[in-house]
Amino acid sequence: MRLSSVTELINGDRGKNYPSKDKLHLSGIPFISAINLDNGTISNEKLLYLSQQQYDLLGSGKLKKNDLIFCLRGSLGKNGIYPFSSGAIASSLVILRLISTELLDLYFFYYYINSPLINNEINKYNNGTAQPNLSAGNLENFYFPLPPFNEQKRIVAKIEALLPYIEQYAEKEEKLTALHQQFPEQLKKSILQAAIQGKLTEQDPNDEPASRLIERIKAEKLRLIAEKKRKKPKVESEIILRDNLPYEIINGEERCIADEVPFDIPENWGWCKFGDIVDISRGASPRPINQYITNDENGIPWIKIGDTDIGGKYIKTTKEKITLDGAKQSKLVQVNDFLLTNSMSFGRPYITKISGCVHDGWLVIKFDEKIFNIDFLYYLLSSPFIFSQFSEKAAGSAFKNLKSDTVRDSIIPIPPLNEQKRIVEKIEKLFFNLKRFNL
Repeated sequence: MRLSSVTELINGDRGKNYPSKDKLHLSGIPFISAINLDNGTISNEKLLYLSQQQYDLLGSGKLKKNDLIFCLRGSLGKNGIYPFSSGAIASSLVILRLISTELLDLYFFYYYINSPLINNEINKYNNGTAQPNLSAGNLENFYFPLPPFNEQKRIVAKIEALLPYIEQYAEKEEKLTALHQQFPEQLKKSILQAAIQGKLTEQDPNDEPASRLIERIKAEKLRLIAEKKRKKPKVESEIILRDNLPYEIINGEERCIADEVPFDIPENWGWCKFGDIVDISRGASPRPINQYITNDENGIPWIKIGDTDIGGKYIKTTKEKITLDGAKQSKLVQVNDFLLTNSMSFGRPYITKISGCVHDGWLVIKFDEKIFNIDFLYYLLSSPFIFSQFSEKAAGSAFKNLKSDTVRDSIIPIPPLNEQKRIVEKIEKLFFNLKRFNL
């Protein structure tokens, strides 16, 4: 049978007495619009009201308790059961009032209105526009299946018995979907974490221990300080291992830092402060920057965070260039320098494949290739262990900002150089296989 056989369809008043929004009140008789229909109920949020006089002037669209309200325009099919004794509807809605509650159970009707059957009927009349709409005339022609009254009651009881299980299933499915979406990124993080703990590759006893690499770089720094080509650091530090526990020696004073080193590393690896083996400086911005932007082909590439991709590895091009005068007030970087974002999405590492200038939203890291394999350094800085140090020390402010000293003070594990190369090969092989499986 048709819907009109079991319900009375009542449009909202669309005549001269229809109230404009600015004439509605914060109390009085409820005036229901589509925004107040919420999962089968009536929401008080943003609910507006009519005065008694406005309500009395309406010629149509007046509500009674247990009327079902149905949206004809915009949020097509949105609906709710009206719980109050009086009220009125906006012109985008229609009232579906049961002709006989002895013939039709209200909740059986409600579940029908929210079933796929109603969507199939709506699709017959959907005009395909950006603002889909139906007329009450369309709605009253919808097909309606009418079982015996007692069968309706049994159907409602069965639906309501199953609903808690459906809700539990929907909740678990939502969690499973979230886990599935997070899984590829979490798996990559796990691979990087295993890599910097020495768990991805077998150790080769013939590798030169990392401690010798660290000693050589410190000796080179001392030479540069002696030749006055480098400033002496304010704080001199060294990390040593004793009885399998790490100790930091700062200006001759020793302290155990086991709580800052949450995992063990192979015997021929070493721990050190990042700033002890690399040079870290901050970018600089000529101001006002707009005066230094140029279209000249001889301009210097102006490297901005917007020139990167999240999860990308290289910076190959820039959208803008700056003048030579601007470059003199900025920080110049070369091919294969490391950049680290220090604001906004802070702590993201990139390798430059172009020379150019960087602003003060970047930290520039220069390193000795005899100490670090460039790709290993990239994966090290991308690891959860390093990022957690950055994040912890940058916490506490509304806008997280990664300071140079924070990066310098970060504790890092260093494998032998040959081991770094094997780790990179293993990581890239695993990442390639993940990509093959669309992970």
